[in-house]
Amino acid sequence: MKTAHSEKTIPHNHEILHHHSHSANKKALLAGFMLITGFMIIEIIGGLVSHSLALLSDAGHMLSDSVSLGLSFTALVVGSRVPADNNKTFGYRRFEILTALFNGVLLLIVSAWIIYEAILRLMYPVKVAGTGMLIVASAGLLVNLAVAWMLMRGETKENLNVKSAFAHVLGDLLGSAGAIAAALMIGFFGWTIADPLASVIVSLIIVKSGWQVTRVSINILMESRPDNLNIEEVRNRIIEVEGIRGIHDLHVWTITSGFLSLSCHLTVDDRADRDEMLRKVEQVLEPYNLDHSTIQIEGTAFSGCHTDCAGGKQHA
Repeated sequence: MKTAHSEKTIPHNHEILHHHSHSANKKALLAGFMLITGFMIIEIIGGLVSHSLALLSDAGHMLSDSVSLGLSFTALVVGSRVPADNNKTFGYRRFEILTALFNGVLLLIVSAWIIYEAILRLMYPVKVAGTGMLIVASAGLLVNLAVAWMLMRGETKENLNVKSAFAHVLGDLLGSAGAIAAALMIGFFGWTIADPLASVIVSLIIVKSGWQVTRVSINILMESRPDNLNIEEVRNRIIEVEGIRGIHDLHVWTITSGFLSLSCHLTVDDRADRDEMLRKVEQVLEPYNLDHSTIQIEGTAFSGCHTDCAGGKQHA
């Protein structure tokens, strides 16, 4: 049996752009971590002094943010600096995904805790100092806007790790806005119930972001098909290449954010030029931005289907 393997080489310009965005992400995460951690301490003190659950809940989100940003920064550093070896053949690239999963679960836990505390406050109201709450919440809003702006300059769409950290900061931003609204209602109308209600509303919004990050992280760790890729379309485009008689054991998965991999077995005519066949398939796969592809080419007499023979397709 003859086999052919191909690993796509990322263009030099792509590497340069990736390096710059990677560096920008690290700087943004580190600066964000320092700002969030510093203000979190101020917000905890302000929440305790003013007896504001909205401020304390926002401080709770900031605590999760601080942990999130610190872990996200560590993940980027470890993932880029620790090389692959015979034990971890892809290096520590998945560390970013593990961090994103942790961040998503942490968002869900913190939100659930805040909702629980808010229900207790609704049952047993507590007098809130609206003025102090307004001052601290306004300062928190400015800090969160600054950190969100820094993270938005990175890869919040492509990098799940940065996206999960951004989701935390966005939750804080909403929390600060909710605390400001509650403080104004308390100051003007004396509605102390606005404090726990604002906490519940913001927490419910954050649950959505936490669930989305958690779901995507689990899908990557389970090596599911990337959301933006139609595997049947890939299969059909490959099978349309002249000389290919069948395809099986087709797998497409994500190693880490923006790093897609593919492997498959192709059955080809016995007299086909296999190097030329490989080049044609690589051209077909080019639009899918696969960073790593392994293609095994087999003759019609070879039978070696292992996992997805039912999903494989053969020419009549």
